[in-house]
Amino acid sequence: MSARLDHHSTPENPRAIVLLLHGGQERSLEPVENKHASWWRMALMARSLQHFAERTDLRLSLLQYGQRGWNSDSGPTPVADARWALDQLVDAHPDVPILLVGHSMGGRTACRVADHPSVVGVVGLAPWLPNGEPNQHIARRHLRVLHGTADRWTSAAASKEYVERSRSIAASATWTALSGAGHFMFRRRSTWQRFVEDSLLDILDSATSHEGAPNKGLA
Repeated sequence: MSARLDHHSTPENPRAIVLLLHGGQERSLEPVENKHASWWRMALMARSLQHFAERTDLRLSLLQYGQRGWNSDSGPTPVADARWALDQLVDAHPDVPILLVGHSMGGRTACRVADHPSVVGVVGLAPWLPNGEPNQHIARRHLRVLHGTADRWTSAAASKEYVERSRSIAASATWTALSGAGHFMFRRRSTWQRFVEDSLLDILDSATSHEGAPNKGLA
């Protein structure tokens, strides 16, 4: 099954593009469907962010991967799909900065494709960033991570270590703990959403601060 892009906010001349990336499984060749919780969790986030995106002139898109699994560290399925989505978005809006928002496996995917020339930053929500995860892709990008302290699916300690390890190469990198929250963003939903909104605006302000234009040639 092919990857799919859904668009939730489509201004004619967007200030920036936000690409949402959902979670998945470590290994699965099963096609992603709308019924899968990892996808509809980010579909709900997209709906929640729609008014914010329209108010701030952001194009908001959600990628649905072709397969549920990460499957191979040498050629992860969602990474290929995310790179396809980025190319589609750039074709539609050249020279517009792109921000990635990823939950769980989507956070790992976002970090892996952050080296795309149009990407200026990543917002990771309970990201799956295992020990030793390569971080060179985040060089010169802005990184914001929020992780619940009660998460039993992905490691808050590992994502914090990734952020700390990335501070020397990233444009900026912060890690925030959400006390008592688990993995699925059910508790304190408004806090997760507000973190995304604040992080997107913060990254955009930082990325466009030089003469009011987005960073170019970041690759």
